[in-house]
Amino acid sequence: MTTYETGMLRLGPLEAQVMDVLWDHGACTVRDVIERLEANPAYTTIATVLTNLDRKHLIEIVRDRRSTRYSARITRHAHAAQIMSHALDASRDREASILQFVGSMRESDLSLLREYLTQNDAGTHL
Repeated sequence: MTTYETGMLRLGPLEAQVMDVLWDHGACTVRDVIERLEANPAYTTIATVLTNLDRKHLIEIVRDRRSTRYSARITRHAHAAQIMSHALDASRDREASILQFVGSMRESDLSLLREYLTQNDAGTHL
């Protein structure tokens, strides 16, 4: 995994806020995004952030005669999973990284993982 590819997954603070708006509210115009943010950023700032998110292939742009709407290409959960997967890919010792990660999990997370593995072994998925 190259630095460029892993960098595509990282979100800056404003990018993360914009993605949260898109994940929570679905397709939005630039003005919709601005209205849903706590701060009141400039239109051009949000337009630039959306351009950057498009370059990272995280959003889809739909243009019609009157407006342009932006929506997330993947779910919040899928994005988090991609970040974790890429972190493992970048590790020099994948096995040690997995064991360290699992060792740091809460009991409730471990129970969820055990349940998934049990069901997956039985040929079913959550």
